[in-house]
Amino acid sequence: MKKRHEIASAKQDRAAKKSRSPFSAMHTGPGRALTAVYGVFALSATARAGYQVIREFDVAPVAYSLSVIAAVIYIVATICLVIGNRTSHRIAIASCLIEFAGVIVVGILSFTHPEDFANPSVWSSFGSGYGFIPLILPLVGLWWLALVGRRIRAA
Repeated sequence: MKKRHEIASAKQDRAAKKSRSPFSAMHTGPGRALTAVYGVFALSATARAGYQVIREFDVAPVAYSLSVIAAVIYIVATICLVIGNRTSHRIAIASCLIEFAGVIVVGILSFTHPEDFANPSVWSSFGSGYGFIPLILPLVGLWWLALVGRRIRAA
């Protein structure tokens, strides 16, 4: 026979599940992994961009400026994935779209205008210096955010 505290605890658990935001799906399994990868990229891109701007900005100002932009986008995406509400979900989608467009544009420019990329940026050559993860990551992010969006609409 169940004790009162067990029954009360079960009721609290059910109430917590009902009151949980539908955007909390952003914080489950793959969402946590995606957030971690974005966090690593935010940290590494920020460190790289900071070093490049402080030490060598005059060598490749276009590439290093793009590294700063990439770092900011990774930071914004990471923060939005951590927050996990309606507004941050939309901003995360926009961040992934901007990131993907940036990787494509910078990837093309790094081949067509190599003089502007004397030293590579995070997105140069479609992210080849990072194992093409910068090319794949926004697509995975958009896929995950679309799944979360479907769960929210179904709720």
